[in-house]
Amino acid sequence: MTQPPPNTTPPPAGPPPPGGGVAPPAGPTVPVQHTPPTYADLPGYPSPPPGYAPYAAFAPPPVAPDGQPLASFGDRLLAWLIDTAVASAVAMVVFLPIFFVIIFRAVGNIEQSGPEGPDPSAVWADFFFPLLAADLGIIAFLFVFYWLYHVEYARRTGQTLGKRVMKLRIIPASPGATLTRGMLGKRWLVEFVAGSLVPFLNYLDGFWQLWDKPWQQCLHDKFAGTVVVKVGP
Repeated sequence: MTQPPPNTTPPPAGPPPPGGGVAPPAGPTVPVQHTPPTYADLPGYPSPPPGYAPYAAFAPPPVAPDGQPLASFGDRLLAWLIDTAVASAVAMVVFLPIFFVIIFRAVGNIEQSGPEGPDPSAVWADFFFPLLAADLGIIAFLFVFYWLYHVEYARRTGQTLGKRVMKLRIIPASPGATLTRGMLGKRWLVEFVAGSLVPFLNYLDGFWQLWDKPWQQCLHDKFAGTVVVKVGP
């Protein structure tokens, strides 16, 4: 004979609902986890690409090996323009009187020539040869001036006038090292001597900073073992 199942005590009922009916059994309440919606859950928003990081655009600025902020391309370009203007002004002060003397001498010889015009050999001797010599003199003068300005003058503080205005400084790439005449001489050799003799090297040297990692060096920085940092706001 089959025995009926034992009686079980039903769980206590809760208060009856306002609209009538049977109240659900009372028991432990499980909290519901609410997850805030993301852009992917909202209609009209595409899913983010793989590897997307919300704060990736706020990466810290690049720094030199010793922790100082590196100079930007724009700051270095403005400093170079200022230094080039200084060199051009000095060269004009030195050589402009020489060009005036050459031109006035050539014009005077033409006015004193007869109706057949000046002798071509005299034109070469009085105008073209002196003008060519003056051009070569400007090149040699600028090489010497750039050495004195970018090596001897900059060796004291790591700054030229342009870098001082833009609050930039040349420092060794190795932390704790001292900026030497040899380092600055290597920079001068690549930036001014090789850059003047090798076609398009000066452009490649200057733009190299745009893709160089991690220290944004130009070619003359790499050859000399230096970096350029920002020393003020």
